[in-house]
Amino acid sequence: MSDVTIYHNPRCSKSRETLELLRSRGVEPTVIEYLKTPPSTAELSVLLAKLGKGPRDITRAKEAAEAGLPKDLDGEALVAALSANPAAIERPIVVKGDRARVGRPPESVLDLL
Repeated sequence: MSDVTIYHNPRCSKSRETLELLRSRGVEPTVIEYLKTPPSTAELSVLLAKLGKGPRDITRAKEAAEAGLPKDLDGEALVAALSANPAAIERPIVVKGDRARVGRPPESVLDLL
């Protein structure tokens, strides 16, 4: 098992680019297709802590609106809504140890390696 994990959406170009960037650097990450296996609220809270971000920081506005998430959701309520609507989570998220980065742009994950 790799010590690097990517929360990946194969339909997303940035997610594919980030995965390819990792592989080009000799890293074969554990791939979690988060739309098929959404993170629980507890897992999402851990991810946010590793990112050093709040739930609003990793919310995709268009997808959140399409899912009908109220704009005033925040904190634990937003974490629960994101867990229930994983398409609204920014992607990809790469994790190594106690740190994580959103791969937008893909190069932003390189400091984890």
